[in-house]
Amino acid sequence: MKEEIYELVKTTINELREEGLNPDIMLAGPEFLKHASEVLKDCHLAVYEIKELNSDAVIADSQYLGQLKRASRRISIGLLFKEKDMWEEIQKV
Repeated sequence: MKEEIYELVKTTINELREEGLNPDIMLAGPEFLKHASEVLKDCHLAVYEIKELNSDAVIADSQYLGQLKRASRRISIGLLFKEKDMWEEIQKV
């Protein structure tokens, strides 16, 4: 699961960089942080917990946050949990 979260975060960071932005902050819900805390150490982002985001996170360029719609990306690990549960159920059958 950690590998999937790491890939999701790195892909999002790279997408923002390709658009000429400098992603430097993450706003993350407590559920996201619970599963991604180890992964985030390697991402060099300032991380802020926002309880309303729950299992989602927003990666952004703080210089343009709120000014440009494309300055941030929202990601969710909720789908990763659903997929993992689905595969566990399939393996049981």
